[in-house]
Amino acid sequence: MKRVFLIVLDSFGIGAMPDSEAFGDKGANTLLSCAATGKLDISNLTNAGLGQIDGVTCLPKGNLTGAVVRLAEASAGKDTTIGHWEIAGIVSENPLPTYPEGFPEEIITPFCEATGRGILANAPWSGTAVIEKYGAEHLRTGDLIVYTSADSVFQIAAHEEIVPPEQLYEYCRIARKLLQGKHGVGRVIARPFVGTPGNFTRTANRHDFSLEPPKETLLDALQNAGLATIGVGKIHDIFAGRGLGEYVYNKSNADGMAHTDNFAAKDFAGLCFVNLVDFDMHFGHRRDAVGYANALNEFDRWLGNFLPGLGEEDVVFITADHGCDPSYTATTDHTREYVPLLVLGKGVTPVNLGTRGSFSDIAATIADIFNVSLDTPGKSFKEEIL
Repeated sequence: MKRVFLIVLDSFGIGAMPDSEAFGDKGANTLLSCAATGKLDISNLTNAGLGQIDGVTCLPKGNLTGAVVRLAEASAGKDTTIGHWEIAGIVSENPLPTYPEGFPEEIITPFCEATGRGILANAPWSGTAVIEKYGAEHLRTGDLIVYTSADSVFQIAAHEEIVPPEQLYEYCRIARKLLQGKHGVGRVIARPFVGTPGNFTRTANRHDFSLEPPKETLLDALQNAGLATIGVGKIHDIFAGRGLGEYVYNKSNADGMAHTDNFAAKDFAGLCFVNLVDFDMHFGHRRDAVGYANALNEFDRWLGNFLPGLGEEDVVFITADHGCDPSYTATTDHTREYVPLLVLGKGVTPVNLGTRGSFSDIAATIADIFNVSLDTPGKSFKEEIL
């Protein structure tokens, strides 16, 4: 095989894992919530075999035109960073730190000293609710809105007319340097917004500053072997830029799919690693099941056009990094769920591989496809699908 397109539908879970209750997510099922809206129309994914994956009961069985798998998360977490690291071969035995009571003074004091600004909030918040609550005070004082969630994140919201995005990114770099060791959160996130009180809107200038992966990932291994490594969307941020030869950010899912089309039109040998974040950011966290279903429909239509244009030596992996059930009202955070994996391409053997124990099997399989050595607990299933 010459090219692999690894597409992460950010937060597309397919049912609660056995340990979901320990995460506060008993009964969560992102796919089921989308299907329950009556709006879901994903014939391409269904015909590929999504409805045949273990535990999926809300879709027709459809055909089986590729390989399908239900993947469990082996890492101790349910966040974007840990999920993507596991997809790339790293299983995280310990969860990244979270701050349900807000960040301690040993972080906040040096952060304020380094930025010269005060802070507002410093507690877990919904991103839209926190700017509604503190946006006017931020405009008046210039203090930064610092908040977190159930995930391992340090988020800084600021109005673009008060703190231009490049300045906000610098504040995030300051926070990233402080947040190491025991306070090594997965991501520091810039959350710029615009508008007036009562009408604030977050912009597309979000930027993530991730903790660097603790060991070699699939991206590192492929790049060291001289293969192309392309990141689309948040991939560059999630891996702190490591292991990527080329990258581009997305303004939306549609933008990310267009970027993927553009890379597919180029001649390269290696991996194109894609994250489509709208599922999570715009619909999962905002508990908008209809919006989530429509976003899946949009992706499905795109997939129907994308697959026929691929070459004989191209393979597409479609998966997710965690769940974010848009009908789960106990929280607005990610949900601990199994994720699907569909492997499609002209050379792929149609097969249902059941349930496997780690997202890292994806990394092991792709490394095997390219005959590249990777130290990972994942187990390759290349021989079963090609």
